Amino acid sequence: MIPRILIDTVEIPGESKKLSLYRRGSEFSISIGGHELMNSRVNGSEKALAELACQKLSDRARANVLIGGLGMGFTLATALEEIGPASKVVVAEFVPGVIEWGRGPLAGLAGDALKDRRVTVREIDVAEILFEKPEAYDAIILDVDNGPSGLTRKDNDRLYSMEGLFMAFSALRSRGVLAVWSAGTDPAFSKRLRKAGFEVDERRVRANGTRGARQIIWLASKVEPALRGRYRNSARGGFGR
Repeated sequence: MIPRILIDTVEIPGESKKLSLYRRGSEFSISIGGHELMNSRVNGSEKALAELACQKLSDRARANVLIGGLGMGFTLATALEEIGPASKVVVAEFVPGVIEWGRGPLAGLAGDALKDRRVTVREIDVAEILFEKPEAYDAIILDVDNGPSGLTRKDNDRLYSMEGLFMAFSALRSRGVLAVWSAGTDPAFSKRLRKAGFEVDERRVRANGTRGARQIIWLASKVEPALRGRYRNSARGGFGR
């Protein structure tokens, strides 16, 4: 039996929990508190997240894409395959150690995607980027924590709250898409997306191509300005879950 070897452990800023990187042969995994968050052998849904989002940008030669959460780099690598040479990708990763892994032991998994000239990596909470500039992105792709029901950081809850969804809506250009990965379904989150003004398409995908557990990807499209006011009015009543 091939042993599992601990490669590195890194701190999550502001949290007592730590992330651990393991290797078993050619397979890598990332865990927190004994719970496996991701495994390099099971990457189908991470790739599908980028594919489904970027397919909606086929008519945009200079698309700006924001990816929240680097993970093992599969979502980034797939996005780069889908977008054109004049497009740009910003990757927001809050944990410095995860960026180091992406440039070090995990670099080969994603074909050294972080070296692509179209990529900018920012060591920052993706929610902070959403505040910076309205209508800056054609797609926002979120693979943060475990989805709306997070495990890693309590602050990630803000990203999936009404406040966070309004921020994402504002940061998207017309007909832009917010794509969100989750380990499981969450009817309350689907409802919040609609209240924030999005048209919602919920997809069930396999964790690894045609096999593995079923996971959820929300494709939330920004509606046209004429409809925006109706959705905004229905969403009034405060932020939060």
